[in-house]
Amino acid sequence: MIDMWDEDKIHDFRATLLNWYDEAGRADLPWRENHDPYRVWVSEIMLQQTQVQTVIPYFNRFMSMFPTLNDLASAPEQALLKAWEGLGYYSRVRNMQKAAIQVRDDYQGVWPDHMAALEKLTGIGPYTAAAIASIAFNEPVPAIDGNAFRVFARLFKIDADIAQPKTRKVFFELGLQLIDPARPGDFNQAIMDLGSSYMSAKNFDSEHSPVKQFNAAYADGTEEFYPVKTKAPKPKPITYFALAVKSPAGYLWEQRPADGLLANFWTMPLYALTDFVNDPDADWTIAEMIAATEQRLLTDYGVKATLTKLAGRPVTHVYTHQKWTVTVLTAEVTEQDLTRGTWRPKTALAADPQPKIQEKIWAKI
Repeated sequence: MIDMWDEDKIHDFRATLLNWYDEAGRADLPWRENHDPYRVWVSEIMLQQTQVQTVIPYFNRFMSMFPTLNDLASAPEQALLKAWEGLGYYSRVRNMQKAAIQVRDDYQGVWPDHMAALEKLTGIGPYTAAAIASIAFNEPVPAIDGNAFRVFARLFKIDADIAQPKTRKVFFELGLQLIDPARPGDFNQAIMDLGSSYMSAKNFDSEHSPVKQFNAAYADGTEEFYPVKTKAPKPKPITYFALAVKSPAGYLWEQRPADGLLANFWTMPLYALTDFVNDPDADWTIAEMIAATEQRLLTDYGVKATLTKLAGRPVTHVYTHQKWTVTVLTAEVTEQDLTRGTWRPKTALAADPQPKIQEKIWAKI
């Protein structure tokens, strides 16, 4: 049960928060130059798993490549993936293009101006819909993201588990009561800024926070316990082998299938240990695994090579549900006819969209 403030306290909170935002808010962020829903949308999707300072150059590059919704809707997928390269979660940019096509075709290029309608677009959930609706269209709906969870949980000492989907409704209903109806977009952005600064997850500084007098968790020194969140399962560990095979014509290079993880990206050949071994805990030596990989290289690509394990630690990369540990195997061969993939000079590879794991492999060799 939330001990809700009275109207006077809510009014004081709004005024205090927005006065601070007007004085200290990050107005220099490129997506805050105006209230264009397209720019708001692109920035919010990019910011979902990435810090603000990291997003800025990606946002500027993306907007220069696709300055309008129509440009995004009609973009070739390879250009789209290249523009998103390094941000991860590539299904998001694919969904963005689907949503752009929906707005172009189903809404005659005019953005829906209410949260409920925005949620019907591909890849737009409650948070992003509320952010667009409030910032671009002044609809008084709270944008409940990690920052809002953290700020509201500490202000009111809410002990509901934010990992539970039903908890979002609790915070949304609270936000509906708190949000400033005259400046809903600024209110939501102020909560974002507050949650990433004075009320951050770690190294928070509530003593100097502009809203410390409203912070119930600060008053009794319990901030570190809010918000309450049960831990997600650990990502599943998967062992991979990357084949850095080089000929006079370049590296063995291929585009991944159109579905599955890293769909349509370009990489060196990648094999999971489970491609060779039914039981990943089986007691195989590295020599046996390399021999099996050499056989698959010949069978799948028509390349006969002697592979050598690259010295040093394997490359690692964590996805939402998987943790990859990639051992790099290298070989130099004469140019051979391929049954799959292509030989590509390294100087020509930069134009191909590549996932983060491939960038880490390049850094290794």
